[in-house]
Amino acid sequence: MSSQSLPESFRLRAGNFNLLVLRLLDPRPEAVLPALGDQFRRAPGFLRFAPIVIGLADLAVAPEEVDFRGLIEGLHALEIVPIGTTGGSPQMRQAATAAGLPPLRAVGGRDPEAEAPASTAIPPAEAAPPTAATPPAPTAAPAEAPAAPAFQGSGRAAMVVTEPVRSGQRIYAEGADLIVTATVNPGGEVIADGNIHVYGALRGRAIAGAQNDAEARIFALNFDPELIAIAGFYAVREGLGEAPIGRPAQVRLDGEEMRFAPLG
Repeated sequence: MSSQSLPESFRLRAGNFNLLVLRLLDPRPEAVLPALGDQFRRAPGFLRFAPIVIGLADLAVAPEEVDFRGLIEGLHALEIVPIGTTGGSPQMRQAATAAGLPPLRAVGGRDPEAEAPASTAIPPAEAAPPTAATPPAPTAAPAEAPAAPAFQGSGRAAMVVTEPVRSGQRIYAEGADLIVTATVNPGGEVIADGNIHVYGALRGRAIAGAQNDAEARIFALNFDPELIAIAGFYAVREGLGEAPIGRPAQVRLDGEEMRFAPLG
C-alpha cells in the first residue's frame, strides 16, 4: 500500500528558528511513527539526530490520552531528538513537561505553529508526574542526582550533579535549581524549574525556568551550548549572536530577548 493512501497522521513545518516542528494530528505513536519512519527512509540523513519540536495545537484531547513517553521512545529509535513542545493547553504542556518535553517559544515570542494553517485534531495516552530524570535516548539511561541543601543564591533547594551529563541523558530538577559540577556533553540535556549552574563546559542543552520562571538564569564556566531556553524562550547554537562562546557566561531574559554577559 502506498504511503499516499494512508490517512494523514502528521505534518512537518519549518519554524523560524532552525528547528523542525512535528505537528501531531494523531496522538498515537503507532500511527505517527511508521509514517514518519517511511519518510525518514526515503530521505536518509534529513532527520537523523535532528532536534525536533512537537506541535500540540491540533490535538483536542485530554492530556492523559497522549502517550508522550511512547512518542519520545519511538522518535529516539528513529534517531530523531525531541527537545520540547509548542502550542496545546496548559494541561497538555504540563503532561508533556512531565515526560521530558518542556514548552518552547522562539525568542521574540512567535509560536512557529501560528504560521501554519490549523488542522483537524485527533486523540493521545500516558503522562506521568515529573521525576528527577525523564526518559532517555536509546543508548543512555537518565541519571538521578542527589538533592543538596538549600541553595542560598535563589532561596530554592538545589539538585547537585557531580558526574558528567552524557549524550542522551536528561536531568530534570523539579522545583529546584540545578548545579552541575562537571561537563554537560553534546546531546545531554539539563532542565530546571529554577536556575542552572554548570561548573564545567555546557555543550549540550540547558532549559531553565521550565515552569515559566522568567527570572531564572543559566550560568556556565565554558559556554558552548547546542540550545538554551529560559521560561520557554529559546535559541539554538546558530542564533547565539554575540554570546561569549567558550568563555564563562550567564544568560537571562530581558522581556522576550535573551541577554548574554561574561562572568567575572
